[in-house]
Amino acid sequence: MSFSVSLRHHFPPIQMDIAFEVPSPGVTAVFGPSGAGKSTIINAAAGLLRPDSCRIVVDGKVLADTCSGVWLAPERRRVGLVFQDSRLFPHMSVATNLRFGMRRVAPGAIRFDEIVELLGIGPLLERRPNTLSGGERQRVAIGRALLAQPHLLLMDEPLANLDSARKAEILPFLMRLKTALHLPVVYVTHSLDEVAGLADSLVLIEAGSVVGFGLVSEVASRADLPLARRDDAGGLLLCRVEEHDAARGLTRLQGGGVELLVPLLDLPVGSGCRARIPAREVILAGRPPEAISLHNIVAGTVRRIAKDEVRRSVIVEIGLPSGGLLSRVTADAVVRLGLSPGKPVLALIKSTSIEVLGLQERGTSGTR
Repeated sequence: MSFSVSLRHHFPPIQMDIAFEVPSPGVTAVFGPSGAGKSTIINAAAGLLRPDSCRIVVDGKVLADTCSGVWLAPERRRVGLVFQDSRLFPHMSVATNLRFGMRRVAPGAIRFDEIVELLGIGPLLERRPNTLSGGERQRVAIGRALLAQPHLLLMDEPLANLDSARKAEILPFLMRLKTALHLPVVYVTHSLDEVAGLADSLVLIEAGSVVGFGLVSEVASRADLPLARRDDAGGLLLCRVEEHDAARGLTRLQGGGVELLVPLLDLPVGSGCRARIPAREVILAGRPPEAISLHNIVAGTVRRIAKDEVRRSVIVEIGLPSGGLLSRVTADAVVRLGLSPGKPVLALIKSTSIEVLGLQERGTSGTR
């Protein structure tokens, strides 16, 4: 199954030309700068905007096909919407707001009690929206959208109006929903932290065009895409917890076809997680050093080398058996090591520089 979008629309001065297809279910993050056209995808999928031409298909169901004259009305699309602001009814309690989403649909697989538990909003049911924090309001808004039994959930920068503390509060709930509900979700954001923690697939948009799309672990590690030129660029590996060594204070992860040692984690063996490795923290070498404090010396192959003129550096893309890393180095380092596409290289990574993110389903493989 898949979610596919093909649309063209003219917004002076931008001519939008968007096309991508990603696996479903799962979270597809749509990432790009303000004004790139991210929200246009949300509005077209919801039926709130009719592009000049488009075809939108979710798991075989055609929501729109202007060439064939198909245009389902918004209420027939079974789409849940969550915006930056929660848009809750201020005169209703949390419980009544939640049940509002259930009024026009038959009972389905997503149950009221299940959503209340998953989102941790049981203690809020009798309260009014104006007594809630921003993070609590967004959790209620997400619950209301889900209780409408959607076949597709559209989230337009749902955490953009929250401060760092509230984002940290709500992200674990989004991870739980993703694991439990198995819905196709389109998640618009300009936060790379949200992409790294939540997304299964990633669509990169600039100036109304798709510049790259695919599995998040693949897109994040490409040196030729705009993400690689960011200060926070880095590889993302889907991992599994293999072993804890309490005596050494280390946990062994398997991901991308390689093993990584990280500071001891409080996660069960067999759990899935994500390892984000910043490009600026990856040192390259031609042969193993004789003595070094680093725990992780990963063998890979140079796939691409791209210049970053703004930072006067070079991004080296390193291929792993089933994943990839990025390393930001100087042009001189590339010359001294004789790096070129296809050449073997060693990536040296400090255990403390690896950021371990969001718990996934138990037993999730690091090599999808």
